Amino acid sequence: MRKRRWLVLGVLLAVAAGVGAAWFWRAPALAWLSSRFPKIIPAGIVEPKPDPTTYRALKRDLEAKRAYLSRQYQSAATPAAREAILQQARQSLETTLPAMMRCWLGTPWDFNGTAAEPGAGKIACGYFVATVLKDAGFKVDRYTLARQASGNILQSFLPRDACVLMVGKPYAEFTSAIAKREPGVYVIGLDSHVAFLVVTREGFRFIHSSGTRPWRVVDEGPADAGVLQRSNWRMFGNLTAHPKLLQTWLEGRTITVKGNE
Repeated sequence: MRKRRWLVLGVLLAVAAGVGAAWFWRAPALAWLSSRFPKIIPAGIVEPKPDPTTYRALKRDLEAKRAYLSRQYQSAATPAAREAILQQARQSLETTLPAMMRCWLGTPWDFNGTAAEPGAGKIACGYFVATVLKDAGFKVDRYTLARQASGNILQSFLPRDACVLMVGKPYAEFTSAIAKREPGVYVIGLDSHVAFLVVTREGFRFIHSSGTRPWRVVDEGPADAGVLQRSNWRMFGNLTAHPKLLQTWLEGRTITVKGNE
């Protein structure tokens, strides 16, 4: 009888330990499974949480990198040397900017949200874009920038001829156009929204503070990006591919907000 009780107790403890381990590892396990079987387990099943600690570290490290590259750029003796430094600046931004954006995932959306960092309140779409860019080292007033129309936000960083405008085009035509574009970090303006597009050789991610379900900062693929699909007006431009903007970032020059001159 005693042996049976110990056996039952051992089984119960093993089950409890297994349940506890499954609960603890549920998020990474689901993330791994969703990456392997996206049609069976959607990526959105894993609830993201804002990560202000990593955000601050990324912000600090990127500023140190910007300051270092700025000194290198100022002392560069040839056009080739300066071009090489601009490429390093581009690589740094294309690596760090998406990581900074994803630290905001799960932060609630609000039309009037002005949170200064991930999870510290709610954030509107314009403030999300403006805050990430300011914290990445672009010298711009985030309050002034965030209140502008999406086209003005984009053209505060890029000249009009560096932006592409598509009006009334089917979503398939838009995605086909993006597939032919150079990889980089884009800002995209929509009918009544502004967001980031992170474009790689493999496709794009639409990262934004969504004013529709699930009403928070999200990272969506082409098939999930309902706001992007439904928009009639789309203007986009590649921030990290523009040499003059990279130089502005390196040198810490102030960016004049379009529409507020």
